[in-house]
Amino acid sequence: MKTSKVWEILKRFKELCRFRGWRISESDDWVETGNKYHNFLLTRNIYPSSFKNIAANRKCVVREGLSYRVVEASYMAWLFSETPPEGLVNIFLENPEFSKKVALYDLSPLAEGKNTCVKINYTDSPVFQEFEKFLERDFGVKIEEYTNLKPRIEDCTLTEIL
Repeated sequence: MKTSKVWEILKRFKELCRFRGWRISESDDWVETGNKYHNFLLTRNIYPSSFKNIAANRKCVVREGLSYRVVEASYMAWLFSETPPEGLVNIFLENPEFSKKVALYDLSPLAEGKNTCVKINYTDSPVFQEFEKFLERDFGVKIEEYTNLKPRIEDCTLTEIL
């Protein structure tokens, strides 16, 4: 049920992309603009090791008629219908290459009927920027930047601990 709401949001966004003149896939979740593929991956959850492999490879399947070809996605956005595990977020934040090409969107609050979304997006993808505007404009979503609110013990002074 949660994933179906996210799926519907992405479907509507792809229609907006078509009207902008960007090429979209009817059956897959990518948008092409300026010879760059922007791949959307919908998931509830994923093991951190699988995330790391997929994000590092950035492969995207493009259907052309009855055949398929594999291209390297210039950008990849992960749309989570459940809050991603902290280990996955840490893998993302610790790898500078991921932050240039990969964005994370925690859409679990939307799936629960709330109007917020947490993002980690340091890419320069115009498609992902438009996706964020679309969420705000068409769904009234407040997009919040991810912040790790858990203080790390090494960041505290002794007086703060006492």
